[in-house]
Amino acid sequence: MKRTSVKASAPLGLAAACLLVIAGCAAGPDYVRPTAPTATGYSSAALPTQTSSAPVQGGAAQQFVAGQDIPAQWWTLFRSPALNALIEHALKNNPNLAAADAALRVAQENLYAQQGAFFPTVTASYTPSRQKTPIGSLTTNATSGASLYTLHTAQLNVGYTLDVFGANRREVESLQAQADSQRFQLEAAYLSLTSNLVVAAVQEASLRGQAASTEALIKLEQEQLDLLKQQLSAGAIAEAGVVAQEAILAQTKASLPPLNRQLAQQRDLLVALAGHTPGDFALEDFDLAMLDLPQALPVSLPSKLVEQRPDIRSAEEQLHAASAQIGVAQANLLPQITLSATGGSVAYEISQLFRSGNAFWALAAGVTQPIFDGATLLHRKRAAEATYDQAAAQYRATVITAFQNVADALQALRFDADALQEAVNAERAADSSLAIAKRQVEIGDVSDLALLTAELAYQQSLINLVQARANRYADTAALFQALGGGWWNRAGTDLVSEKSAPGLRGRP
Repeated sequence: MKRTSVKASAPLGLAAACLLVIAGCAAGPDYVRPTAPTATGYSSAALPTQTSSAPVQGGAAQQFVAGQDIPAQWWTLFRSPALNALIEHALKNNPNLAAADAALRVAQENLYAQQGAFFPTVTASYTPSRQKTPIGSLTTNATSGASLYTLHTAQLNVGYTLDVFGANRREVESLQAQADSQRFQLEAAYLSLTSNLVVAAVQEASLRGQAASTEALIKLEQEQLDLLKQQLSAGAIAEAGVVAQEAILAQTKASLPPLNRQLAQQRDLLVALAGHTPGDFALEDFDLAMLDLPQALPVSLPSKLVEQRPDIRSAEEQLHAASAQIGVAQANLLPQITLSATGGSVAYEISQLFRSGNAFWALAAGVTQPIFDGATLLHRKRAAEATYDQAAAQYRATVITAFQNVADALQALRFDADALQEAVNAERAADSSLAIAKRQVEIGDVSDLALLTAELAYQQSLINLVQARANRYADTAALFQALGGGWWNRAGTDLVSEKSAPGLRGRP
């Protein structure tokens, strides 16, 4: 590298040669990825190929497809334009997602800043000074003999620290891993946001359905109470029957305000997830009839789950960063070699600054070896090793939690299907009972009170059916979340190679 009047090309060339020789050598352990889990399933019991079925909307059988890939926009499988629009809006406006994106940029810039240590530092300075020297025993200005004069100094400094033992390479490796970890944290935030929106929309639809059925129940129970009061006035029944019905009506009415409160809070949650304050966003009402239940459910192989879950990938990169920090700590125990060069010119007149004979230069090299520091560096190395052990344990815990999430979601879907089947059976039975009661009232076999009782049973069965359907939708979304959400299928991302973050490497 050629430098003006500073003849530092020789030492810099020597430094480059040294780097080539030691390029494959760096202190500390080389990172080795954890081995993929050997498990072949998510539970001791074999997973059925499908859930049980029920011939109502939201109750058809769902097929478990082993190894099926997950679409990037998996929520579109629910076929709700309103839900799709809400999620797209939230992805553009949610502040938590924006904060995670900014954190990724911070990590990237810190990486780029550390990469600058691979190059020499070059600084230039110009220092004009007005000076006065005493007349007499001390030397004055050699050319004029004046004791008062101006001195101009222009100087170029070049400094370089040889990365002989790989301290900087390990530091860059650590920062690169931290940047990758932050990228996967961004993917985790993306997955969490979309999953929370789907589940919140399903819950809002469920609460709206439950509230509507509860209001219908209150109306029917009020009508039944009115009939009982008429019968009491006619002396046909005892007062105890009226009091019992009043208690039932009061209990049903007491259940409505909590439902309305939860519904209002659920709408506030959806607005907040969309990146707005309550009252600042027009939110569409969700209903379960607006959603289709995805029929084909992916079940990733356990060995693939560690690639797909962004929290696992983030934890692995933290493990990689901790491994590299051991190398940094170990390299700090070894000698540090620095090269420096200084060159410039000095003159009494700025116009004469670069004349021949006014130049000066200096070359220097230094080696620093820690001898005694109270074992500070040794304990820092041990701390780095303990940090690696901590990261390894956290990685294993993250993997275990991920497998538990998938297992829980699969089990929930199996039992949700059974619960829905029973809710459908109960709704059918209540509907048949209601139809019979209506026919009997028409021919005078039973009183209107019997019809109201049948209607009450039917409305309660509808509430249970709404809850069972909502659980199935929500647990379907939970399965997509547990499997990683298909982030690798978005444009600019890949499961085994990084394309979206310039300068960052991705490893399979």
